[in-house]
Amino acid sequence: MADYIEGKRPVLEALRSGMPVDEVFLADNIDRDTLVQDILRKCKQRGVKATDVPRKRLEDLVRKAAPKADADRQRRIADQGIVARCAPYPYAALEEVIANADAQMAGNGRALVIILDHLTDSGNLGAIARSAECVGAAGIVIPNKRSAHVTAATYKSSAGAISHIPVAEVPNITRAMEALKDAGFWVVGATEHADEVLWETNMEGKIALVMGNEQSGLSDLVRKSCDLECKLPMFGQVASLNVAQTATALMYEWLRQNDA
Repeated sequence: MADYIEGKRPVLEALRSGMPVDEVFLADNIDRDTLVQDILRKCKQRGVKATDVPRKRLEDLVRKAAPKADADRQRRIADQGIVARCAPYPYAALEEVIANADAQMAGNGRALVIILDHLTDSGNLGAIARSAECVGAAGIVIPNKRSAHVTAATYKSSAGAISHIPVAEVPNITRAMEALKDAGFWVVGATEHADEVLWETNMEGKIALVMGNEQSGLSDLVRKSCDLECKLPMFGQVASLNVAQTATALMYEWLRQNDA
C-alpha cells in the first residue's frame, strides 16, 4: 500500500530527504507561494510527477493520508492544497540480512546486525541507520507492530543512509534473535542494568546488538534471550544518552574491537 504525506513543508522535506515519492498532487486552485515553487522545482530535479487535481480529489487523498484525523483536521490539511504519494519502503527479509552478514564475515571477518526492541521514534530509527551504515553493519531488524517504521523523518535523520542498509521487519523479535544465534551470532543487549561496561564486553566477530525502547529499554523477554549484556559508563549529572547516541557508541566499539 502506498504511503501519503500531506502539507507543504512535510512534502518538501520528503522530496529533500530522498524519500521515494511517486507523485505530488496539488489542488488546482492552490496559491503558488514560495513553498509550492520550491516543491515544484524539487519535483523537476527528481523527476517526480506533479499533478493538478480538483479540490475534491485532494480531499479524498487527505482521507487516505490521515485516516485517523477528525473531519476538521482533514479539512485543514486539505486547505494546504498538497499531498505526496510515496512508494512503500522496501523492507528486507531477515534471511537477506543474515546472508549480507555472512558475506561480510567472509570478506573481512566481522559482521554486525542491529536489533531494535520496539523503538517508537522514526527519527531515532534514522539516526541509528545512519551510524549503522557508517560502520558497515549488515542490516537492521525491527518488529512489524508497535514500533517505529521508515517514514520521511527516518530519511531525514539518516541523511539518506536508510536507502543503503537493509531493514528487516519481523513478527517476533526473540525468534529473530534465535535465528541470528543459529546463524552464528552472539546477541549483545544494551542495558543500564548490565554488570559489564562496553569495553569489557567481547564484541569480536558476528554480533547482533540489541537496543531497547526509548522509555523502558529492553523488555524482560528480550533480555533473557541475550547472550551478553553491556552498558556505557556514566559519570555526569544526567546519567543517560538517547538511544541513537548510545547505539552509535556501541557500534564504534564493535568496529574498534574488530579492527584492532
